[in-house]
Amino acid sequence: MFHLFSLIGTIAFAVSGAIVAMEEEYDILGVFVLGLVTAFGGGVVRNLLIGAPVTTLWNQSLFLNTATISIFIVFILPVAWIQHWKRAEAFFDAIGLSAFAIQGALYAVEAKLPLNAVTVAAMLTGIGGGMIRDIMAGRKPLVLRDEIYAVWALGAGFAVGLGRVSGTWELFVLFLLVVTFRMLSVHYKWKLPRRSLRPVPSNRKDGST
Repeated sequence: MFHLFSLIGTIAFAVSGAIVAMEEEYDILGVFVLGLVTAFGGGVVRNLLIGAPVTTLWNQSLFLNTATISIFIVFILPVAWIQHWKRAEAFFDAIGLSAFAIQGALYAVEAKLPLNAVTVAAMLTGIGGGMIRDIMAGRKPLVLRDEIYAVWALGAGFAVGLGRVSGTWELFVLFLLVVTFRMLSVHYKWKLPRRSLRPVPSNRKDGST
C-alpha cells in the first residue's frame, strides 16, 4: 500500500509540474526539472525535517523512472489532449495530494515518530512539491491561497498517526475521503478565513476626486 500511494502521487504530481512548466513555456529541460521537483520535492522536505536521509531518493529508481516517463509522455501529447487533462487538473491534483499525504504519514509511522510529527510529515509530503513548483514557476503557491487544500493532508496524517487507520481497505477509504473532500472544496469554493492588510478605499461623499 505504501508503494501504491507513492506511485499514484508520483505520476499525478510529475504530470502536474510538467503542465505548469509548459504553460510557462519552459524548454524540455525545464519541463523535466519542474516535473521531477513537483513529484519529489515534498518527500525531500519531509525527510529533511524528520531527520530521514535525503539520499534515499536516489534509491527509488522505480519512482524516478515512472516520473520521467510520465513527464515525457505529457511533453509529446497533442495540445488538445493536455487541455482535456487540464479540465480535470484539480481531480488529479487531489489524487496526488491524498496519495502523498498518506504516504508521508505511513513513512513517519514506520519511523516511530509521534503524532504531531506524523501529521506534519503528511502535510509536507502532500503540499511540498506543489509549493516548490509554484515558486519556481513564479506563481503564488496555490496551497496557501486557494480552496482548502493542506487541511485535508493534515487530516489524513492525523488519522494515520492515531493508529485507527492502518489496514489496506482502511487506507484506501481514507484516500477516497481526502480526494472527495478536496474536490468538494474546489466545487463549493470552501476557503479558510483570511485577512487582508490592504487599506479599504473610503467612499467620498463630497463628490470630489
